[in-house]
Amino acid sequence: MFDLDKWQEIFATINKNKLRTTLTALGVFWGIFMLTILLGSGGGMQNGVMQMFGDQLVNNLYVWSNKTTMAYKGYQAGRRPQFTNDDMAAIRASFPEVKYIAPRVHMGNPVFIKGNKTGAYEVRGELPDYIYIEPKDMYKGRFLNPLDIEQRRKVIVIGERIRDVFFDAAEEAVGQYINVKGIDYKIVGIFKSKRKGENKGEDEQQAFIPITTAQQILNMPNRIHWFVCGWRLDVTVSEKQDDLMALLRKRHDVHPDDVEAVGSWNMAEEVAKFTGLFSAINIFVWFVGIGTLIAGIVGVGNVMLIIVKERTKEIGIRKAMGATPASIISMILLESVFITTISGYLGLLAGTGLISLVAYAMEQANFHSMFFANPEIDMAVGLQALAILVIAGGIAGLIPALHASRINPVVALRDE
Repeated sequence: MFDLDKWQEIFATINKNKLRTTLTALGVFWGIFMLTILLGSGGGMQNGVMQMFGDQLVNNLYVWSNKTTMAYKGYQAGRRPQFTNDDMAAIRASFPEVKYIAPRVHMGNPVFIKGNKTGAYEVRGELPDYIYIEPKDMYKGRFLNPLDIEQRRKVIVIGERIRDVFFDAAEEAVGQYINVKGIDYKIVGIFKSKRKGENKGEDEQQAFIPITTAQQILNMPNRIHWFVCGWRLDVTVSEKQDDLMALLRKRHDVHPDDVEAVGSWNMAEEVAKFTGLFSAINIFVWFVGIGTLIAGIVGVGNVMLIIVKERTKEIGIRKAMGATPASIISMILLESVFITTISGYLGLLAGTGLISLVAYAMEQANFHSMFFANPEIDMAVGLQALAILVIAGGIAGLIPALHASRINPVVALRDE
């Protein structure tokens, strides 16, 4: 039940010692404010690094060939295995856990020509599966489809930055033709990258044509340069990686121990490394933040001890007049929890406000960094920290409260 007299006493005590109460509250405020800033900054760092991956599948395995380092079956060292479409079929047959597979043919950076405008951009031959492995925002038109592959169509999907170079803002690019290395391609789609910063700019200066068209133009039917496997999410890629490498070495007569001949990059492992790094950073942040909070809580406890000492005679009179130990304890605890809760809540508001302001300023300035982006606070975590702070405030006030409840009225009345 709400006890008005008790709250009036608490506010009277706070009002009587404004400076002391303010400095005590400032310690708690600063503790949760710093914890909030550290958590927001850690989130910004994590967002900045993870944006490099965009919306790509986590379970991606990139595979390419290198020169062999060991002679085998009559072949000398220094030979480079040549992957083929048949390898892709063999992988699908041997590894049903592969959800998507995207073989690639690299066309280099040929010159694009449209009217009197020219520019050199990266062009790759791809399969429709590519859009699921490294998703793009197809805001105009479409991506490559199976008919494009089957009929070796001369169609092309271009990035937004290429579109901006060759077409006016109000001009419709989809359906028009653009010349690439002497061949006219029909533009069927325009994409935006889902990554940020420099990665976004690099992505949007790429263009994709059907892989079969690229193989025909380069006069290398059935050949591919490298490929990406997108595995099901319930599969641990590292457990399948060695078997896939062994399959390719066997198919291309590479020595079983020549691990350098077939290169690979396991994206799942890289993501796991970053996840582990940020878990360690979060532990450090909480360690530092809780240390700062403890300092503030200890300050609250010390001040409450001083208050009890100053009010010893008053507490003795209360007990002499029949006040119960429970009423004395609740009075001290309420004051401690009140100071902790208000100062902690204000610290949380200030911290989240500053983090939101930084995020807004970055958005307005169109500032992008691969190491820091969209700083944010998980409010559930912030409220949990506040709840812990309130509980700690109660504990900090409990020791002085118990001390006050055990005061002997006779001794207290003689206190000077």
